[in-house]
Amino acid sequence: MSFGNRIRQVKRRKQMLQRQFAAALEIDTPMYSKIERGERRAKREQVIAFAKIFKVNPNDFLSLWLADRIIEVIKNEKELAGKALIVTQKYLKK
Repeated sequence: MSFGNRIRQVKRRKQMLQRQFAAALEIDTPMYSKIERGERRAKREQVIAFAKIFKVNPNDFLSLWLADRIIEVIKNEKELAGKALIVTQKYLKK
């Protein structure tokens, strides 16, 4: 699940409008909508703010946000993406 899909899901569960969350984040509604649809990447600070507003663990949102960034970088590298992720995982274990 992408970050945008997750915030949409949480927003629906809380039965609130995009404009309410946009106002809480001090961004305009079209910007919020683009983040929710995955057309614009949220800033790290915004992701943390989303978590506070939605009252969820910030690490849950940050993990999805970071995964979206990684996917964006490797999505067109069909042959090498898996190998690159393995190398990355080994590096992170050190």
